[in-house]
Amino acid sequence: MPRRKTLFTALVLWVLWRLFGPEPRPRFRGRQSRPEGPEGRVVLAGRHEFLVRESGPVRATPIVLIHGWLYDSHATWHRIVPLLAEHYRVITIDLRNHGKSDRIRSRFEIADVADDVARLLDVLDLSGMPIVGYSMGGMAAQELVLRHPGRVSHLILGATAAHPLALARWATTPVLYLGRTLSRIDRFLLPRLAHLYMTRTGTIPDEHSAWLWQALVDRDVDLYYEGGFAIARFDVRSRLSAIDVPTLCIIPTADQLVWPAQQYETASLIAGASIVELVDARHEAVLTHADDIAKAIAAFVG
Repeated sequence: MPRRKTLFTALVLWVLWRLFGPEPRPRFRGRQSRPEGPEGRVVLAGRHEFLVRESGPVRATPIVLIHGWLYDSHATWHRIVPLLAEHYRVITIDLRNHGKSDRIRSRFEIADVADDVARLLDVLDLSGMPIVGYSMGGMAAQELVLRHPGRVSHLILGATAAHPLALARWATTPVLYLGRTLSRIDRFLLPRLAHLYMTRTGTIPDEHSAWLWQALVDRDVDLYYEGGFAIARFDVRSRLSAIDVPTLCIIPTADQLVWPAQQYETASLIAGASIVELVDARHEAVLTHADDIAKAIAAFVG
């Protein structure tokens, strides 16, 4: 009984702290800067605006990079874009509810994200080019190929799966609801954990710590979790046999978020899919193994 009372008291104090206390802010060591990257421009596609960034020679082969959940396009791709931009016209997009793109206040599916990208490609007058999707972006890339034939010449999937859940949906969904509830009370809870992990592991250097914090807190809690629920509902395993473009699956073998078993299964369901393994890499391989990923993309696309 005393233990329960102590836990309840701690919970009440935490809620009061978050309701009436100051906004938390990590301590940033040394001089702070933002990773280099291109300026973005806002593009109207349908009824909504999306931020698009472009790098590389204008007349070079275009290649579109689709980011995942939590981080925007610059945070996700800032180490890979310069490597690809030497030879390609690299286009990155802030997806709905991320970065500087519109916050769309409704439930959505991964298919809706793919449709957003298709509308953007129409506005940008792009078709028949390679698409790279990482994590949730890889799910959107699968839907893009399936729903919009002819738009994609090469499909590159990184740290993603046709069915990303290692556990049943009934077990995963309550965790998302709990996370959303806690984040409504303290919207800095997940950013603090993500910031601590990314800086303590050295994935993001100290000089970019303030920039990372801003990228993590610049989001709407409810819309963020709508993305999580969309991921939980996503399952295109029965449709993957319809993918008829060359496909490469880049698999971090120690991925802690999208388990490698799901990634290998996805590759096995796509006819002729190639696999590149990033041995011992985790889900943040897009940052820790940027050279390997960029080389794999370039070798595959040609």
